[in-house]
Amino acid sequence: MRKFIAAANWKMNCTKEQAKTLAEDLLAVSHTLDKRHRVILAVPYPYLIMVHDIVHSNEYYSVAAQNMHHEKFGAYTGEVSAPMLKSIGVEYVILGHSERREQHGETNALIRQKIDLAMEYGIKPIFCCGEPLEVRERGEQNEYVMNQLQESLFHLDGAHMKKVVIAYEPIWAIGTGKTATIDQAQEMHFMIRSKLIKQYDENVANSVSILYGGSVKADNAEALFNCPSVDGGLVGGASLIAADFEKIIEGLKR
Repeated sequence: MRKFIAAANWKMNCTKEQAKTLAEDLLAVSHTLDKRHRVILAVPYPYLIMVHDIVHSNEYYSVAAQNMHHEKFGAYTGEVSAPMLKSIGVEYVILGHSERREQHGETNALIRQKIDLAMEYGIKPIFCCGEPLEVRERGEQNEYVMNQLQESLFHLDGAHMKKVVIAYEPIWAIGTGKTATIDQAQEMHFMIRSKLIKQYDENVANSVSILYGGSVKADNAEALFNCPSVDGGLVGGASLIAADFEKIIEGLKR
């Protein structure tokens, strides 16, 4: 069965000391977690080894990279590859985040290459999908997200699909203070799960965690996570404040 996940995306934030303190503060709290739960910390590249060393003894915590290159090695100055991440114990990688799509021109086809490479090295993708405001206003969000899934994920067989985490991030709600309503979040997550059932089967669909990723905060996390089709959140700014992210972790389904 799928896991209930609180995933932190620290983005380009924190000094080394701040990252160390934040990770240690989170581990110092005794959460009521069990095998159904997972806390994932997606930290900047320089801190991956340090944060991995801090959390690896806790069975409910994992570390994620925020991105990786689509080639295994080569003359790609400034890039980081799947075999590099694998060699330091990274278990997850965020792929297709809206900021990568918008700021770096990443396409569905490129993200598909990254998905395949992550699978080859046993790294679990956190695949991001979601629509911009103009698509939502036209009422075409389902078709838009379905196309992202079709072009980047649905070539996978069922066994590999079970290893994917999907994060629905309405782009219009990222860093804007806006949040999808409970009904909007549930509707999209239900649609994604329904498409997984149609493409694969109920067993596969019920093995994939689908996270909400649009301005999740300490005061709205529990309500969002209580939606039947929402399995947790991909959290940005609120994950940089230990007390807030601790409340978000506590909001996971029990």
